[in-house]
Amino acid sequence: MTSEAEPTAELPSHRVYRVAVIGASGFTGAELLRICAEHPQLEVVAATGDSTAGKAVAEVYPSLAAAYPQAKFVPAAAQAASGCDLAFCALPHGASQALVPELRNETTHIVDLAADFRLSDPALYPQWYGEDHHAPELLDEFVYGLPELFREAIKGAELVAAPGCYVTAASLALAPLVAAGAIEARGIIIDAASGVSGAGRAAKASTSFCTVDEDFVAYGLLAHRHTPEIEMAISKHCNGGDVGDVQVLFTPHLAPMNRGILATCYARPSAATTTDQVLGLLAETYQDEPFVVVSERLPSTKATLGSNSVHLSARADPRTGWVVVIAALDNLVKGASGQAVQCANLSLGIDETAGLTTTGLYP
Repeated sequence: MTSEAEPTAELPSHRVYRVAVIGASGFTGAELLRICAEHPQLEVVAATGDSTAGKAVAEVYPSLAAAYPQAKFVPAAAQAASGCDLAFCALPHGASQALVPELRNETTHIVDLAADFRLSDPALYPQWYGEDHHAPELLDEFVYGLPELFREAIKGAELVAAPGCYVTAASLALAPLVAAGAIEARGIIIDAASGVSGAGRAAKASTSFCTVDEDFVAYGLLAHRHTPEIEMAISKHCNGGDVGDVQVLFTPHLAPMNRGILATCYARPSAATTTDQVLGLLAETYQDEPFVVVSERLPSTKATLGSNSVHLSARADPRTGWVVVIAALDNLVKGASGQAVQCANLSLGIDETAGLTTTGLYP
């Protein structure tokens, strides 16, 4: 209690916000349902899924049975978000471009988890995604949703495009070093491995158990669609431009595990440097970030399992003249749904960490 002479601190709002999850039957959609079930201020009132419409959430995902004992999936339509404060779009690439214009008539805030509105230059879509963008007039209205790099822009934003797992890992690893001029912005090499859940829930021969078990394979050589997004995110953070001098060679790999991203990034230092200096720069940059861990320990995917945390480490090699930065995260949490909730919190004015955990599951 406070005396009459003491000022009373303003209490944070504890309003409950109504939320729709569009595309809730996929892996990222199910992860949104899981996180929102533990969120103190987000209440899911609609969960859509075309292929699962009419089915109980608990039937499709028994792991969610205790949180959603009576809930059923409804058809994926903009009207499902009618009266909601916010809608998450967890749809395959391309679907949000058609839905978002309608969705804006039903709800105030939208957080899109796909790549439909991440690239600010519409000319990049036919080049990297193989088709023209169908709602280019909306690209400038979307804010890029990587809070650790663009927090102020996300606060209060109505339209947020949340980046995915590869881009988040690589950008958080490299952006502080590029911004400080510690490494060269061109000629950066990124080798990253993803768990199979990153390919989505739909059955595919390339992600079946017999294909991925005891296998490790690269894909998307020289032309992976997340390449320009990594360059854009780092460039935007460093100089406010969409695409500057940042150039990366990005090679993704599919690893035989359910979850996780491990990104190993190689760059040339701009001047002589040491491991202590590189680690110190990362630590200083992220010292107040609740979801970023910087340590000399080598990051591992299992250490981040189920958490919204990113683990970073770095080395400077005087023998070869390379700087190596490694990032690990859970591709379905910080690499997708957790990041989307973090953005939603900022957009709605909620505590940014609400509903999100920094600790992983082990073993």
